[in-house]
Amino acid sequence: MVEWLISPFLQYGFMQRALFGSIVLSVSCAPVGVFLMLRRMSLTGDAMSHAILPGAALGFLLFGLDILPMTIGGLIVGLLVALGSGVVSRFTVQKEDASMAAFYLISLAVGVLLVSWHGSSVDLMHVLFGSVLALDDEALYLIVGIAVTTFITLGIFWRALVAECLDPLFLRSVSRIGGPVHFLFLVLVVLNLVGGFQALGTLLSVGLMMLPAAAARFWSNDVRSLCAASVLIAVISSLGGLVLSYHASMPSGPAIIFIAGAIYLFSALAGRRGVLASFLVSARHKTA
Repeated sequence: MVEWLISPFLQYGFMQRALFGSIVLSVSCAPVGVFLMLRRMSLTGDAMSHAILPGAALGFLLFGLDILPMTIGGLIVGLLVALGSGVVSRFTVQKEDASMAAFYLISLAVGVLLVSWHGSSVDLMHVLFGSVLALDDEALYLIVGIAVTTFITLGIFWRALVAECLDPLFLRSVSRIGGPVHFLFLVLVVLNLVGGFQALGTLLSVGLMMLPAAAARFWSNDVRSLCAASVLIAVISSLGGLVLSYHASMPSGPAIIFIAGAIYLFSALAGRRGVLASFLVSARHKTA
C-alpha cells in the first residue's frame, strides 16, 4: 500500500513537482477559503476564478504558454473585476453579489471568446482546467512567492480579518481599516486563484480553496483550527488526487478536486457538526 502511494513520486520528477506545487497551493489557498466561507462569500471565489480568464487568455494569445504574461494578465483583470464590482455596489443600489455576478459573467464570456478566436480546443481546455503535471520551475517559484505573501499578510492582518468576518460593521465603527482590509483580502483571493491557475485552471482553482474549507467546517468552529484542518484536507486531497490520476489515468486537476469533494461529503455526513451528529443530538433531546 505504501509503495502504491509513493512509487509515482519516487520514479518521476514531474510527479514530484506536481506534489510540491499542490502542497504549497494547499497551504496557501485553504486559509483564504476559510475566510471566504466565514464571510459568506464562498461564491465570490468562484466568480473571481472566472474573472481572471480574460487576462490569462490575452497573455496566452500574445506570448503563448508563458506563465509570467498569463499571470500578470489574470492578476490585472481579476483586480479590475473586484474593484469594479466594489465600486458599483458602493455607489449604486445594487448589492455586491449581483455586481460581482455581472462582472464575472462578462469576463468569462470575453475570456472564452479570446481563446476560441485565436486558439484551439486544446488551448481552451488547458486554460480552463490547467495541468498540474506540467508545472515547471517558473510556475513553482510563482506559487511559493504567492504562498509567502499570503502568510505574511494573514499574519499581519489576522485580527482585522477575523473581526471583519465576525462583525464587519463593528470593525468599521471602531477603525478605518475595515474597507482597506476587505480590498486587501480580495487581492489575496485573486493572487491565490492566479497561483492555482497553472495547476488547476481557471475553473477548478477555486476548488482547492473552498472544498477543504467547507469540509473543515463540519469538524471545528475555531478560526485557527478551521485553517489547520482545511490545510490538512487540501494536502490529503492533493496527494490522493495525484496518486489516483497516476494509477487510474485520470486528469490530475479534476482528480484532486474529486478527492476534495469526497472528503467534503464524508465530513458533511460523519463530521462532529455533520448530519449524523445532528440526528444523534435531536434523538437525545427527544428521549430526554
